[in-house]
Amino acid sequence: MLQQEPEPVQSPKLSIIVISYNTREMTLKALDTAFAQTRDTPFEMIVIDNASTDGSAEALQEKYADKATVMCLDENLGFAAANNLAAKEATGDFLLLLNPDTEVLDGAIDKLVAFADAYPEAGIWGGRTLFADKSLNPTSCWSNMTLWSLTSQALGFSSMFRRSSFFNPEGMGGWDREGIREVDVVTGCFFLIRRDFWNRLDGFDKAFFMYAEEADLCARAAKAGAKPMVTSEATIIHHGGASETIQSDKLVRLIKAKMTLIHKHFPPATRGIAMTLMTLWPLSRYIAHQLLGWIGRAKSRDAAKVWKSVWQRRNIWSKVAD
Repeated sequence: MLQQEPEPVQSPKLSIIVISYNTREMTLKALDTAFAQTRDTPFEMIVIDNASTDGSAEALQEKYADKATVMCLDENLGFAAANNLAAKEATGDFLLLLNPDTEVLDGAIDKLVAFADAYPEAGIWGGRTLFADKSLNPTSCWSNMTLWSLTSQALGFSSMFRRSSFFNPEGMGGWDREGIREVDVVTGCFFLIRRDFWNRLDGFDKAFFMYAEEADLCARAAKAGAKPMVTSEATIIHHGGASETIQSDKLVRLIKAKMTLIHKHFPPATRGIAMTLMTLWPLSRYIAHQLLGWIGRAKSRDAAKVWKSVWQRRNIWSKVAD
């Protein structure tokens, strides 16, 4: 009797990378939906837990040890360094960075890979994000910071006129994220890149702990000829901010990351002005909310406390190492 030869093992086209930090239930949901909704693309799953204290590591090992590569760290390396570590384990042609606070909808990962195959010149690809109630979460992509966008932010215009492409250029105000479009920055929550291109760019810059690392990577990719693109065909839920529960801490990290981004990518002639405008943002938000709190707006009183804390910690975020 002839023995049947074993079927050849199909190598993954895609390596999905998820970095978890104190988001146990959300991370499990993200993995569940990624496995359930990715049917056409051979993939491997690589999960790194960044020293969570909520039982994430144990839950991931219990449920996914036989389906994914699960790495549990003893210290929090941050988003950028953890992704770099995971990417070294990847074997797929593409890397997909997927946030732990996401839910994959309607074959979104398959659709994003198909989009990349159709538009190879983009180099980096992203989709559309929704909130849990299926309303638009516009943070799937951004335009680069400019002196005008920083001025508008410092004066509060970008917050007051979020739907304006003029007053909120960085947030691409007024665009409902429908269709296909070239963008400056694809957000790291749903970020597809070829592995060889990632390696050529040397992954995320270790200067970034959390936030703005994808903006830096996209800027470096653009210099190498990439034209990042997004499509609304690939849609996921992104809850947002799940791993950073203290608002003032989140803002301190965000501003420090943006300061680093300015230092790296703004021309020397405008770098100082840009950093000054960034410094004015938390100060102007604190003053504005303080004034609104005095006239009886309770939410503004709470917001003023947050921005006051951020301003008082400016020694942390205002200094950027060379």
